[in-house]
Amino acid sequence: MEAGRFKAACERILASIGQVVDGQAEAARLALTVLLAQGHLLVEDVPGVGKTMLAKTLARSIDCSVSRIQFTPDLLPSDVTGVSIYNQATRQFEFRPGAVFANIVIGDEINRASAKTQSALLECMEEHQVTVDGTSYVLSEPFMVVATQNPIEMEGTYPLPEAQRDRFMARISMGYPDAAAEAEMLESHQSESPLLRVEPVVDAAEIRAMIATVKDVFVSAPVRDYTVELGRATRASERIRLGASPRAVLQLLRAAKARAALAGRDFVLPDDVAAMAPEVLTHRLVLDRRASGSGLTAAAVLRAVVDSVPIPITGQSGARRHG
Repeated sequence: MEAGRFKAACERILASIGQVVDGQAEAARLALTVLLAQGHLLVEDVPGVGKTMLAKTLARSIDCSVSRIQFTPDLLPSDVTGVSIYNQATRQFEFRPGAVFANIVIGDEINRASAKTQSALLECMEEHQVTVDGTSYVLSEPFMVVATQNPIEMEGTYPLPEAQRDRFMARISMGYPDAAAEAEMLESHQSESPLLRVEPVVDAAEIRAMIATVKDVFVSAPVRDYTVELGRATRASERIRLGASPRAVLQLLRAAKARAALAGRDFVLPDDVAAMAPEVLTHRLVLDRRASGSGLTAAAVLRAVVDSVPIPITGQSGARRHG
């Protein structure tokens, strides 16, 4: 896609989200970055800060199929993937697709479902297909899961297994809006939800073209090596029991390419990789008991790891990043 057209499409999507979700421009930009990098997004925060509204507005801004799953303790895996039902007229089993058969799947409060139901998303998120009764069904592109979850300290939640967290390219936290944004929300939301007025600003074909543009973003060997070193540094840290997986390193580079494209560049800078590291890697890390017991957070440990890895600079490969 031509650069001007790519930029215009991104601006339309971000403007559409900004009409509904006040004071969350950075969260909206990260959500679009994940979409263009062919990843999945996990939005974690306390109830009532706009997690589901962000997911629904992103979905409505794109003219493609959308489904929503409300995760509850009694939700079954077949409710997510689909089920084969016996047709007495034809005397054959017919497959009835589940909610994951859509371009954008909104999983609301994903950690209120059991691990068994959560695992129903593993195959479709990684392989973009669903296997039921020995038959595999390919999902249409683009395909993105936008899941929301409440903090695990809240009643009735189940922590996401490591394998499930690793499927999400990025995790973001909405946070509370500032006073001006909250006042604007009271003004715009008091009569009816502005979500009802959202119209698609791009279609699925245009999103596929934008994804292809992101794939063509150039990555130099030093930047590629820097990304690998970041991942390996998390595994070598004494404070981290479970570091970034190879999948995490790959998704970090894909997210950096999308960030570069959104910035109007056709090449990735080391700063793109470092900037995306907190959102892409933090939720995957499992701290050592001593580190977690001392009050350290995964975000703080990751910042130290990123600062310890030499950042490649032309002609000065030994220079270090200062933050």
